Amino acid sequence: MNTENVLSSKKALREKLLCLAICISSAVTLPQLFHLIGTVSGTGAALGSAFLPMHIPVFAAGLMAGPAVGILAGAISPVLSFAISGMPAAALLPFMMIELAGYGLFSGLLANTKTPVFFKLLFAQICGRAARSIALVFAVYAIHSTSVPISSIWETIVDGLPGILLQWALIPLLIFRLNAVFGKKGSN
Repeated sequence: MNTENVLSSKKALREKLLCLAICISSAVTLPQLFHLIGTVSGTGAALGSAFLPMHIPVFAAGLMAGPAVGILAGAISPVLSFAISGMPAAALLPFMMIELAGYGLFSGLLANTKTPVFFKLLFAQICGRAARSIALVFAVYAIHSTSVPISSIWETIVDGLPGILLQWALIPLLIFRLNAVFGKKGSN
């Protein structure tokens, strides 16, 4: 490998690590902001459950930096959030890790395709929710876990509809803006 390729690889790695750090810190900070607003407004954790603020940086990580960064952001963010704030609840933590890692993986796999960001996002949303649902069904039926009921699959989708709509509106614009700032060519 020549010196130019080595420098280019190091620069790309630095950019991916920076993206990972920013996305993880955002994925931990945004829910805290929503929970703070919920505490002040008297709605408690309902705003976080409705607007899904942790999901946005994970989708951005995958779409901007690829599947490896997306998976890491998706798996690390809920663990770090739990360690700092106790949220998400311990019973939900493994399912959130699987769901968010799925979001990061599938959005990352599609990052460099010529598909509009909205469709990349929609596909990743479906795949991430499917991964969570499969993990939950496995936990309930294979290992007889009673910590999270099967009905929570549908409940989390219904409760999170405002967040899903927010993601549809915000993430394509965010990716478009970030691509413009960082001079990346990408489909939007």
